[in-house]
Amino acid sequence: MGGLRERKKVETRAALGWAAIHLTVERGFDNVKVEDIAEAAGVSPRTFNNYFSSKAEAIVSRHLDRSLRVADELRRRPAGEPLWAAITAAAMAQFEPGPEVERMPVGSHAEWVSGLKAMLAEPALQGEMLRAGAIAEARWAAAVAERTGTDLKLDMYPHLVGAAVGAAANVAVQHFLRADPPVPMDQLLRDALAQVAAGLPTP
Repeated sequence: MGGLRERKKVETRAALGWAAIHLTVERGFDNVKVEDIAEAAGVSPRTFNNYFSSKAEAIVSRHLDRSLRVADELRRRPAGEPLWAAITAAAMAQFEPGPEVERMPVGSHAEWVSGLKAMLAEPALQGEMLRAGAIAEARWAAAVAERTGTDLKLDMYPHLVGAAVGAAANVAVQHFLRADPPVPMDQLLRDALAQVAAGLPTP
């Protein structure tokens, strides 16, 4: 029973996060209320407040939760797998869309990208994105330290890898927003991680 309840909580959080993104992309940040997000996710505003303290936190939760799942997946990868192959596989495993994504139709790619750009430029989101990035990098660093036998307190290596994964993800997102013709996000992230893993050789 506990497992079912936990899964329901994860699904509700994901549905709220996706609804927050979808409505903000469609209408603009200032034109979306907590009540709208709750209604789109099929829950009450009170339920929204049990999960998030703000619209910005709900929007960023999708990115944060996916990032934390990468760290969890990295811990599950085979011990003998090379580090960057394991990181890439862990990251790629997060690109399967869940049912809450399929329930929310989006317009054309151009409309979606335009709305995402406006959303990500919103000052209210900037601090929340930085906070989420710091949490994710710390979790990645801890997973890398475990995998490589390095020390989180004494060694720079796991922190450098965590920061590099975060940088690769951020650059992939920015490239996704400016790519014309469009390039899938998972393809961009795989390419970014491959370049970092190769030591960023001069093109």
